[in-house]
Amino acid sequence: MTALPDRYCPTDGTRVPAGSLAWSCPVCRGPLDLDFSPTPAPLKSLSGRVNSLWRYAECLPLPAPSISLHEGRTPLVELAGGISAKLDFLMPTLSFKDRGAVMLAALAQRLGPDRVVADSSGNAGTSVAAYCARAGLPCTVYVPAGTSSKKLEQIGAHGARLEVVEGDRESAAAAARAAADQPGTFYASHVHNPYFLQGTKTYVHELWEDLGGRLPDALVVPVGNGTLLLGAALAVRELHAAGLIAKAPALYAVQSAAVAPLAAAWRADAADLTGETPAAPTLAEGIAITRPPRARQILRAVRGLGGGFFTVTENQIRSAQLDLAARGLYVESTGVACWAAVREGALGERTAVVPLCGAGAKTGLASGGREAG
Repeated sequence: MTALPDRYCPTDGTRVPAGSLAWSCPVCRGPLDLDFSPTPAPLKSLSGRVNSLWRYAECLPLPAPSISLHEGRTPLVELAGGISAKLDFLMPTLSFKDRGAVMLAALAQRLGPDRVVADSSGNAGTSVAAYCARAGLPCTVYVPAGTSSKKLEQIGAHGARLEVVEGDRESAAAAARAAADQPGTFYASHVHNPYFLQGTKTYVHELWEDLGGRLPDALVVPVGNGTLLLGAALAVRELHAAGLIAKAPALYAVQSAAVAPLAAAWRADAADLTGETPAAPTLAEGIAITRPPRARQILRAVRGLGGGFFTVTENQIRSAQLDLAARGLYVESTGVACWAAVREGALGERTAVVPLCGAGAKTGLASGGREAG
């Protein structure tokens, strides 16, 4: 079997062996990164490969698993004014989180833990539950009170045990981390485990292939914990280092105006979060994260790629969801945040791609504020 790369702490350099079930740095308890620097295959060599994210095998730290549901390779459609949308809500569990969850489940299957735990405001938990079911792994998902009933139903349908935690999204994460410290437990954290980012980076590899070996002027992504943004930054660096793109695109992050700790740090020109951000009701429940553990990395990635931050109001989210529905695209309220940010010309004449991250069937039409997830 292919050897797994080691993990390391980007803050203090502490190394964690590849086969360990440790989910964080043993010194600072921060999230880990993967010691993995792949070289992407040239465009012409991709022809005829499997039609899933596993076609980018050179860039993935695991071989294609038997549990794959052919995730990835979602359509790219034009919206308006040089902006296109990638329809990641057409994934097997109806959200982009499948890109990372299949990596976590494949890794867990290889390591053979007694149990898998995860925490989520809905989509990540659903995805982890589905892929653990596929892999035959017992799974418990911790969710905050107020999570969409449709998402809870989907998680339970996949056979995962649900633990509803009173409080906000951070309360659910804290409960999951406590469980993750028990022996024999694999923490399928879409935040702390770097394998998740190795999956989400395929979003950009697909864009590069679909656009004929180039990328748009700008990538615009929603940011709560930053898993799609950080994966996108990984892919851009890989493609640029291999000489497969001449110029890296600008990277823009979108947050709900109601819960925007990263945007506040950006405006203050800070390298990290600048203070406490209270939880607040927002339609963009999936990105309502008050203290993202990878905040420093997110801010550094946006600066490094010459981008910036947008925030969107509840009215902008409602309007964007209806606008996309009128274009034939029914997307959940969190998933429309990027279109809400740029549909009025915020990027000028630049070309851009926005992800539509989750299906509208998961939450229904936005009609008012929801408890932050």
